Amino acid sequence: MTDHAEAHPVPSTMRVSLLRAPGQVEVAERPVPEAGPGEVLVRVASVGICGSDVHYYRHGRIGPYIVRDPLVLGHEASGTVVAVGPDVPAERVGQRVALEPGVPCGHCSQCRAGRYNLCPDVRFFATPPIDGAFAEFVTIAADFAHPVPDHVSEDAAALVEPLSVGVWACHKAAVGIGDSVLVTGAGPVGLVTVQVAAAAGAGRIVVTDLSPERLAAAERFGATEVVDTRETDLAHLEGRIDSFIDCSGAPAAISQGLQTVRGGGRVVLVGMGADEISLPVALVQGRELTVTGTFRYANTYPTAIDLVATGRVELDSLVTDRFPLAEAEAALRSAGDPGTVKAVVRPGE
Repeated sequence: MTDHAEAHPVPSTMRVSLLRAPGQVEVAERPVPEAGPGEVLVRVASVGICGSDVHYYRHGRIGPYIVRDPLVLGHEASGTVVAVGPDVPAERVGQRVALEPGVPCGHCSQCRAGRYNLCPDVRFFATPPIDGAFAEFVTIAADFAHPVPDHVSEDAAALVEPLSVGVWACHKAAVGIGDSVLVTGAGPVGLVTVQVAAAAGAGRIVVTDLSPERLAAAERFGATEVVDTRETDLAHLEGRIDSFIDCSGAPAAISQGLQTVRGGGRVVLVGMGADEISLPVALVQGRELTVTGTFRYANTYPTAIDLVATGRVELDSLVTDRFPLAEAEAALRSAGDPGTVKAVVRPGE
């Protein structure tokens, strides 16, 4: 290793889980990366399985991002700083951190405006050709390794990443005290969005899904009303919702949800589904709805960590399945199981 501070000796090689082709994952050995200027080396503790990981595993691509070479998946990660590169204080060694997986250029017009999530040159974990965190060690810009309190678990620290998606969605939806909020889709992002909306003071939080298990989870996390849309439509909510946040990407959910929004209300599209959907322009114009998409998040990690540290958001019970690195493929397959809410991989196990 170069002349940077180390908590204890770091091995020269490490295990990684590689996606070699759709449906083909194997454990391989690679050199441990070195922390460059402004970077830290992190021993990875926990990595959440995201829908994008599963999509790459099944199909080998997401839109223009194609897996052409072996790829390390995983972008929801936590760990401990074990070494620092030049220009990083040695005191950072030993810190437990949540990793913000998208490091922007810091110089473009989007970055200068604070919208670094829209940086065209962002380097995002597990997005070809950038490797992710299904590895024993990763390097990352020090500013994107956010310290977490000791009482926040490794799994919860990893799930600060999807929580940030919920924080950003509620920010875009301007959720405030007493507001009525509709969240469609009770997957992991929907469930954290419910908790963030409750923490923001929403008075009514309605959640829709097709899974009774996920609707029950939504109630545990603060939903005031849940609706199985196979059995009940949303006619009773017509024009009564202040903010509609779609976390499903399902055209039918978006279509129904739009009808519920009051005049002057907000619509935030988070879930990624069909590339194109029909939009009731007359409704949007007649009610002066604000409709916006979201892309990841920006400047959310401090808020998300504080929500977890203060107990206003609970993440540990989202984790239903844990796998060692050697079983990363089983973790990816488990994402489709009805009883799975969130699976995590433990690279150190």
